[in-house]
Amino acid sequence: MIQRTLILCKPDAMKRRLGGEVISRLEKCGLKVIAMRMLWMNEALAKRHYDIHTDKPFFSDLVKYITSGPIIAAAFEGENAIAVARDAMGATDPAKAATGTIRGDLGENIERNVVHGSDSEENAAIEIANFFKTEEIFDYPTES
Repeated sequence: MIQRTLILCKPDAMKRRLGGEVISRLEKCGLKVIAMRMLWMNEALAKRHYDIHTDKPFFSDLVKYITSGPIIAAAFEGENAIAVARDAMGATDPAKAATGTIRGDLGENIERNVVHGSDSEENAAIEIANFFKTEEIFDYPTES
């Protein structure tokens, strides 16, 4: 099943110049970039993005962190894109992430774990729409 997913290269990834590495690893998994931009997320967008965590004690820390520096937002497409991306990212806590995964190899700790990826088709659609207009998403011709 062809799916879309949103990937964010977080401020720690950008500070450490790992954005290209994250994008490259996901492309090597067979996913293709269909939209990408670099931005400094403002508080309103951060709160909308992390809306599902509003009632959790770490919500304000999430918002503060994700707005602390530039990020790359990228929409990817591919066969089972959500599962493929989540497998490539590894566990949220880099200490628990397998070697060879993005977080396992590059993450520093649970807060500075390099990357965010959508966790469901429903959330992927919402998240992609938060970062990209329809006309900013590119469809590739079918390969023959």
